[in-house]
Amino acid sequence: MQRLLFPPFRALKGRQCLQLLAPRAAPRAQCDCIRRPLRPGQYSTISEVALQSGRGTVSLPSKAAERVVGRWLLVCSGTVAGAVILGGVTRLTESGLSMVDWHLIKEMKPPTSQEEWEAEFQRYQQFPEFKILNHDMTLTEFKFIWYMEYSHRMWGRLVGLAYILPAAYFWRKGWLSRGMKGRVLALCGLVCFQGLLGWYMVKSGLEEKSDSHDIPRVSQYRLAAHLGSALVLYCASLWTSLSLLLPPHKLPETRPLLQLRRFAHGTAGLVFLTALSGAFVAGLDAGLVYNSFPKMGESWIPEDLFTFSPILRNVFENPTTVQFDHRILGITSVTAITVLYFLSRRIPLPRRTKMAAVTLLALAYTQGSVLFNFILKISDLDEGIRNI
Repeated sequence: MQRLLFPPFRALKGRQCLQLLAPRAAPRAQCDCIRRPLRPGQYSTISEVALQSGRGTVSLPSKAAERVVGRWLLVCSGTVAGAVILGGVTRLTESGLSMVDWHLIKEMKPPTSQEEWEAEFQRYQQFPEFKILNHDMTLTEFKFIWYMEYSHRMWGRLVGLAYILPAAYFWRKGWLSRGMKGRVLALCGLVCFQGLLGWYMVKSGLEEKSDSHDIPRVSQYRLAAHLGSALVLYCASLWTSLSLLLPPHKLPETRPLLQLRRFAHGTAGLVFLTALSGAFVAGLDAGLVYNSFPKMGESWIPEDLFTFSPILRNVFENPTTVQFDHRILGITSVTAITVLYFLSRRIPLPRRTKMAAVTLLALAYTQGSVLFNFILKISDLDEGIRNI
């Protein structure tokens, strides 16, 4: 980690910008003008090495500091991606409602004795998920789902520390420019908001609903907001990191290039919308309604597409409509990525831009093929159950 974040000292050694931070008089001008000496505590450069009050304070040159900050944000974006993946696993194992309270520090220590585990299990038994869905669950099974949710929460705290602690250090050292300070503050604020939003989402699945005997689940609206904010945090961190680490290419602003850039922005928005639609599918368990592709059951357009009133409610609360919309958005996203790839081949672009277009196309079709095979396996399983 030290080798990743900090450049070798040998590369910095000998640079002219590494100077003692001591107040120094202005150099003599060639003319007869006399410049005033700097006031005590005023320094001639920003990126210097200081010895103040017997204590050394190192401030890197601007380019070296940018590389350090860029690598830090790259690591942070990786931790956010890990949190999203772990959250998906927690969702698939139906573990998200196993921890029925939230404490920033207290819950970091898991139960250790048999008495503590039994007390935790008794708290879980007071909530709808146990009463309706897991009423025959054993303590051993409860430990599994509890540890799944616990690992997700602890990883979230790790993400918060990965952002906040280095940000405070870089800020104090003066390695952040004025514009970068605003970005870092926004990223750290979004991390804190993400944690609060996660508990707000879980809380919706712990509420008693007297008029419903359905399987307890979190609000699909809050789940989509939780996932959406995580994606925004990931993309913003990765974008800022790459803008610091990779030198920008200066290309002529031709009309095809501007069209490609606008189309790329539109494709990114479409992919983001598709991901949010997937959160609604997960929140409603809408993926279990129809398990055939490309048709939904025996028809292309299911009959129960607009059964809720008003009609707009179907888009967010009707499982059939939510799955239908997600299919349409997914197909449209893959089509847009394909068009984006072919448009990029018609324009002379840098090598890394072409590699990014190829990688995006490969990931899109890999995602589609995995989902298609999953639907086929579910369909075969359902057919096998019917034939029993």
